[in-house]
Amino acid sequence: MHIGLPTEIKNHEYRVGLTPASVRELCSHGHSVLVQSGAGQAIGLSDALYQAAGATLVPDAASVFAQADMVVKVKEPQPQECAMLRHGQILYTYLHLAPDPAQTAALVQSGAVCIAYETITGANGGLPLLAPMSEVAGRMAVQAGAAHLEKSKGGMGVLLGGVPGVPAAHVVILGAGVVGTHALQMAVGMGARVTVIDRNVDRLRQLDLVFGNRIHTLYSSVQNLEDAVLDAELVIGGVLIPGASAPKLVTRAMVASMKKGAVVVDVAIDQGGCFETSHATTHAEPTYVVDGVVHYCVANMPGAVARTSTFALNNATIGHAVAIANKGWTQALREDAHLRQGLNVARGQVSYEAVANTLGYAYVPAQTLLA
Repeated sequence: MHIGLPTEIKNHEYRVGLTPASVRELCSHGHSVLVQSGAGQAIGLSDALYQAAGATLVPDAASVFAQADMVVKVKEPQPQECAMLRHGQILYTYLHLAPDPAQTAALVQSGAVCIAYETITGANGGLPLLAPMSEVAGRMAVQAGAAHLEKSKGGMGVLLGGVPGVPAAHVVILGAGVVGTHALQMAVGMGARVTVIDRNVDRLRQLDLVFGNRIHTLYSSVQNLEDAVLDAELVIGGVLIPGASAPKLVTRAMVASMKKGAVVVDVAIDQGGCFETSHATTHAEPTYVVDGVVHYCVANMPGAVARTSTFALNNATIGHAVAIANKGWTQALREDAHLRQGLNVARGQVSYEAVANTLGYAYVPAQTLLA
């Protein structure tokens, strides 16, 4: 199979879908890899390293899309990339389609086979291709929140961990999954007062056993959520419904009643966000203010630490990439029910139920498309 790696073009996105080691892995299975010149340059992955791994360099994205049977990316294709996709071509990347009707329509029109990292499941449950970026984003959320609590960045001028004689900031984390767990590790490590809110009491019990009285856990009722959010200096949103839009847990009215200069970091923004006041921002302009509350809603947070993120992502994605290349997408998906969950759009049909229901498409199960 001919596999293509284009340079990412989303704002301040420096990650790459394949490292030189991943290229070598694919080449060792007899596949050819086309790499857009300069794709990894920003994170120290030079063209020479890709060539040494067996890749063929091409000058531009058009050459990659024109020649590749499978395109491997990191972020969802931008409009000009969607326009280069062709019928039957495989796209393997993050998609986050539910809150993005324009992208979904473009992928449906292309006829491409679109496999989304974020909906591929794991043998032990969970979303193993989403997990590494959720780990990064959870840790970054605390860093970003702490920075934007500084007065010069619009915050109330509070040090997250406080100092002797001055109380620490109150950090409220919505969701006790991968994002929430890594966020609370960072927040606890920085000395903050941490409250974690979730509907899974067993998960809260697990966190309580690990962190004890260093954190507070709350069941996610409307009252508990409102009380915690209104008391917080920093609120981190890390809720997820696989493939679907995130639930709007924090209402506009709650935001209006928060402390002035408080900060919200919406890690769920890729799926539409869990604050009613959220809209996606970029690394170039990461924040905006609503009712005196600073909103940090960068849609590709892990892109800020692109080298770390790239290697973490490739550890999770390369196995399925090799399987798709070795077997072809139809056989690979027939044989692997977890990989089959990644099929979101194929041959003009929407094959992920949550996306179809959210955006009003007819749902065509993956098994039907593979028959």
